[in-house]
Amino acid sequence: MCGGCHVTDRKVDFNCIDWHWHAEFEFVYIEAGMVHFHIGEKNFDLSKGQGIFINSRVLHKMHSENNAAIPNFLFLPSLIAPTESLIYQKFVLPFLNASLDYYIFSSSQEWQEEILSEIQRLIQLSRCEINELQISVQIQKIWELITSNVVCCLKIQSMNSSSLARLQMMMQFIHLNYTERISLSDIAKAGNVSTSTALNLFRNVLNTSPVNYLICYRLKEAALLLSNTEKKVSAISIDTGFSNKDYFCRSFKQVYSLTPSEYRRAKKWEGGHDTSTSFISISEK
Repeated sequence: MCGGCHVTDRKVDFNCIDWHWHAEFEFVYIEAGMVHFHIGEKNFDLSKGQGIFINSRVLHKMHSENNAAIPNFLFLPSLIAPTESLIYQKFVLPFLNASLDYYIFSSSQEWQEEILSEIQRLIQLSRCEINELQISVQIQKIWELITSNVVCCLKIQSMNSSSLARLQMMMQFIHLNYTERISLSDIAKAGNVSTSTALNLFRNVLNTSPVNYLICYRLKEAALLLSNTEKKVSAISIDTGFSNKDYFCRSFKQVYSLTPSEYRRAKKWEGGHDTSTSFISISEK
């Protein structure tokens, strides 16, 4: 695989690929099923044969209830051209500075159908781990089609993106400090916003509260430890930021419908490590 890019074969089976963001551009192709996308504050469905471009550092999530298969390809913007080059300044930077969070491709227009075919070709090349140069050429081909047809949709960065950036700062704070004692005030401070603004941002975009997001993130990390280690449940409870084992076990069962011990046994039986979780409202102590 070429440096700065990778392909993932994902199947979304009654679960979700949780909220996340990354520096890479991303292409997703729907090979089977239907997928519900959450990108920023937008929600929509894509079905078999459609695809999507997701911009760099855009907050997104996807889930499905019908065994969807969604191979995706991620690559750093600098793979198109060096950051100091004229090509990068003219054909890449405008996308990074734009308010275009995503662009959907379907077969309704000829150029979009061509992009979908090229994305499938790109994914096939990546799976074969062939000459990196061929992958790079394929990326250039797709990007030329995008810049020729999508440039009209680019707009100067909107004010709303500032709010989403603050939300991402708060989420990142939680990801880095979930093992510690964290208050709503701490989370809001990480995004340089008031507690009321923090509550509104989490509610409007993620449909949950900051504290509930923190708890769900802790539970997801706990699920990983249950699947991949032999640590005692009490130790995992402490390691993931829960000060009370009973509350941890109760919250875990509320989200996963299994006690931590039952979850560990189930994962050993399945031989898998599914730790996806949606944001279920969890009662606080």
